[in-house]
Amino acid sequence: MDDLLSLTSSFTPLFAVLAAVGVALILARVLREVVHRAFRKTPGIREITVKARNPLRLGLSLIGARIALGATAHGAVWLKPVDYVLVLGLIGAVAWLAAVLLLVIEALLLTKYSTDTRDNRRLRRLKTQVILGRRVGIAVVISLAVACVLLTIPEVRALGAGILASAGVLSIVAGLAVQGTLTNVFAGMQLAFTDAIRVDDVVVVEGEWGTIEEITMTYVVLHIWDDRRLILPSTYFTTTPFQNWTRRRSDILGTVELDLDWRVPVGELRTLLKQTLADTDLWDRRTSVLQVTDAVKGVVRIRILVSAADSGTLFDLRCLIRETMVTRLQERHPEALPRQRWEEVRPPVRDAHAAPHPAPRPRHGDTSDSQLFTGTFEAVERRANFSGPGEGVIGEREENADGTGRH
Repeated sequence: MDDLLSLTSSFTPLFAVLAAVGVALILARVLREVVHRAFRKTPGIREITVKARNPLRLGLSLIGARIALGATAHGAVWLKPVDYVLVLGLIGAVAWLAAVLLLVIEALLLTKYSTDTRDNRRLRRLKTQVILGRRVGIAVVISLAVACVLLTIPEVRALGAGILASAGVLSIVAGLAVQGTLTNVFAGMQLAFTDAIRVDDVVVVEGEWGTIEEITMTYVVLHIWDDRRLILPSTYFTTTPFQNWTRRRSDILGTVELDLDWRVPVGELRTLLKQTLADTDLWDRRTSVLQVTDAVKGVVRIRILVSAADSGTLFDLRCLIRETMVTRLQERHPEALPRQRWEEVRPPVRDAHAAPHPAPRPRHGDTSDSQLFTGTFEAVERRANFSGPGEGVIGEREENADGTGRH
């Protein structure tokens, strides 16, 4: 009988732990249902909270196991090391749950706004700030969890006093070592909360057109139009000029330019533009202009200015207009297509019966020697007139009307 009681008392902590784990799982289920009912108006709430199911179960189970062991195995030799392992597991479970809760809060905030609106600038700004805030929060949670684990070790707690005493020197050394990293971290936070760029913004960086796919604490990912990814440090967007096409509004203007022949029917193209825009949903009905902006070097430049709701729609609209114009010119006005012109100059054909060397014609108004200042009396007089009244024709012979001369 005593052996049976001893065996039963040996298994009592195990049974208590199993019972506590069962109660913890039931409690986790109840808490999840309560959350579902409280946020039942939020779309996809069950899919969102499923991320927190496992860390919640683990945390409640560890808490129940500690309570059960403390009540049934008090004074046991093995209780202290087992309880220490449970404490470490509980710290990890709480950190895991806190990180998942940040993800749940992020999903709840973002699901309240619709992405179907034409100008979703506020949503993109909120998304950028929430994502960066969640990442900062997770970094803080992990740091606190690691600190709590270290503080459970007595030797580390004793070392804390020495670390605090040399904190000034350590902070200087650490600051110099991670100067570049910290610069990118602060630049990332600046980008998120100063609204310089947002997730899904359309930008032109380093000659590449694309959308902001991700903003982290140290770098920014640009999704280029051909599915490439351009990774840039956060400091790039705080120190280098770049184009942001959706900074205030997503609608944008674009041009289509055509170099055509001078015989192009401008009026007909203008009518065709109005018909094309009226038949498509790509145009946002704000701007439509067709102008002749240049007419030199044998071509006429036609510029078409149109507007669209966003950059992607504008690209499709420009392609549609360009294709429509080219097709119309090919089918109805091929003479309006650009072409090169030249003229062939041939030498004159000589008559076989004509004189081989015709007499030279007298030159009328020949002034080939009008630039000379020497050689003739007129040239000398011209030099005197050019030099001014202070200089004469010294040394030259001047003749009077009677034929006599003087020197």
